[in-house]
Amino acid sequence: MKNPLINICLSAVVFFSCSSPAKTDKTSVDYVNPYMGNISHLLVPTFPTVHLPNSMLRVYPERKDFTSEYIAGLPVIVTSHRGSSAFNISPIGELSGTFAPVINYTYDNELITPYRYSVYLNEAKVQVDFAPSHQSGLYRFTFEQNASNQLILNTRNGALKFIGNGVCGYQLIEQGPTRVYLYMETEPPVLSVGALKENEINYNITSVEGENEALILRFASKQVHVRYGISFISEEQARKNLKREINTFNVNEIAQIGKQKWNEALSKIHVEGDNENEKVVFYTSLYRTYERMINISEDGQYYSAFDNQIHDDNGIPFYTDDWIWDTYRAVHPLRILIEPEMETDMINSYIRMAQQTHESWMPTFPEITGDSHRMNGNHAVAVIWDAYCKGLRGYDLEAASIACKGALTEKSLLPWTKIPNTELDVFYNEKGYFPALYPDEPETVAAVHPSEKRQPVAVTLGTCYDDWCLSQIAKGLGNQEDYQYFLKRSYNYRNLYNAETAFFHPKDKNGKFIEPFDYRFSGGQGARNYYDENNGWTYRWDVPHNPADLIQLMGGPENFVKNLDQTFSEPLGRGKYVFYAQLPDQTGNVGQFSMANEPSLHIPYLYNYAGKPWKTQKRIRELLAQWFRNDLMGVPGDEDGGGMSAFVIFSSMGFYPVTPGSSTYNIGSPLFKSVKIDLGNDKFFEITAKNCSKENKYIQSAKLNGKTWNKPWFSHDDVKNGGKLELIMGDKANENWGALPENAPPSAEAVDR
Repeated sequence: MKNPLINICLSAVVFFSCSSPAKTDKTSVDYVNPYMGNISHLLVPTFPTVHLPNSMLRVYPERKDFTSEYIAGLPVIVTSHRGSSAFNISPIGELSGTFAPVINYTYDNELITPYRYSVYLNEAKVQVDFAPSHQSGLYRFTFEQNASNQLILNTRNGALKFIGNGVCGYQLIEQGPTRVYLYMETEPPVLSVGALKENEINYNITSVEGENEALILRFASKQVHVRYGISFISEEQARKNLKREINTFNVNEIAQIGKQKWNEALSKIHVEGDNENEKVVFYTSLYRTYERMINISEDGQYYSAFDNQIHDDNGIPFYTDDWIWDTYRAVHPLRILIEPEMETDMINSYIRMAQQTHESWMPTFPEITGDSHRMNGNHAVAVIWDAYCKGLRGYDLEAASIACKGALTEKSLLPWTKIPNTELDVFYNEKGYFPALYPDEPETVAAVHPSEKRQPVAVTLGTCYDDWCLSQIAKGLGNQEDYQYFLKRSYNYRNLYNAETAFFHPKDKNGKFIEPFDYRFSGGQGARNYYDENNGWTYRWDVPHNPADLIQLMGGPENFVKNLDQTFSEPLGRGKYVFYAQLPDQTGNVGQFSMANEPSLHIPYLYNYAGKPWKTQKRIRELLAQWFRNDLMGVPGDEDGGGMSAFVIFSSMGFYPVTPGSSTYNIGSPLFKSVKIDLGNDKFFEITAKNCSKENKYIQSAKLNGKTWNKPWFSHDDVKNGGKLELIMGDKANENWGALPENAPPSAEAVDR
């Protein structure tokens, strides 16, 4: 692929050239580099997605990865994060050109911003320009010749028909029943239309149906514009969506509107600092948190794949497409600060999803096609309680509680399944841990996913955290019985704690630890026989609701810090190619710590709980510098639609929500001299870091809202009505600041077991 505008010289896309000085008149969106992280260390971390904030329409060039020689036509809509496109447009020039339902192009001079996409298709000799709206989009194709030029429109799996001034149709998503509908208009009008049959055009056919069928539209014009609307409701609704949003064929106009909308979203956080690349990393990360969830309400209605019905939204937009195993940790907490109304609407959407299903269980991985039930855990409960404990209202907490309780007590805890409780769940309720198998022991429960396995330690630890969140909801509702019950269950992690090794260790059904055992490599592919995607070193710290108790289990703060230090220094134990062949998700390693996977994100902040905040400050600065950069390999692993990016945003600002569901934030070390967060209603939370620089990463002293502050944390209540955190930074650690035991961040309440 010839692409001189995109390289690793920290000059990606339109932001800077390698030699030109940085501009000072940039808006927030001008700092966004969609190419950041498009080349992976191992897995594919990011895609250069073109869309408006949380919008239904998303597109990106379809290629295997950034370095691919070809793109497969041009997308109309991407139906899910890392999903394939619905429909496809392939422009070709002369009538004698090569015909296929989707044409692979080599390409050049590709430019991507959040609100615009342009590319030159070499073989077709066509310049392409695109701009999105919320539920519609606009393409401009500029051909080299004025002769007979064509557009091939592919169904993939659905139907298309010519309607005189354009095309309408539908496509099944993942074999249905969910459909995405299309309504399309062209300018100039179509000269002739036909269907592609065996790589030839049949002009007697103006509609097609089936898999990989295609219509061909012919124009007698050098320049062709295509505007279209999409819908999950109907073709007529797709037409309405287009008419509501785009009434022009001018790509520049639509792109300018998109740029304005992006600046409105991204300017909710303003940062000031001397390093332009750090701003690019920051605003690119912020842009990625706006890719999901997506608002699929259309003129007050929405299609729900949870019951395959069309519903009135009653004035509350319906959101879906959320890989919550990744996003509950920091993306949802970020929205509580900068998009509280949107976050409230999303929680209402979760409650609706549960109520629309037969079981009434809170979903785990809602997508356009319904709940895919990926990964493990039921972390919507954390999202709901985190919002409530930080003051968000406008949703039915009791209804949410019922759905969450059902998911935690009636639905099996097995990963990647949606079934009622199995014998493993009965065992968990009786014994307080998920039982593990020995390496050569055959699986005895048919419901266990053949490749995802039981993940017994990951399931046990994740359920403990979910139970704690549910206990807090019960307490908030005044339900003392459920509060005590789930609070007690939230301590079940103790049942897998191995005091001799200070790790969480799988047990068999008889209560014996699986032996022999290697915390780096036991567990097979992705360590899934015992953990999930990460090994025992990561899950050693997976008690985000109760670090204080974990400190006590490890024998006190000194041992806790020693074990944390060891996590960052423990060798891989094998060659990289062997390590990553087994643990491909656990990349971005610093010792056994993985910067590339979400269960690790809170770990650097745990020093705050053990009297060593300066070590958190050091670690955070090092990790941001090592793994997040303004270049093609600037993201260490799977970004997962904002999951990892939100860590970058919080950590760059200087604080992080270690425990969603606790109204607290841990203080780290800000990258910027000044941060101003728009909380809405003319309220702002500001962070200033005097003397802040690459070297001056250590907090010497602090004030919160004008008062001397010696705690390495603060509460949401301290800042929700506006506030200011003032930090004095230096190049040597102040080991006394925030170090007193009574100043440690709060953990879960004690329970009589």
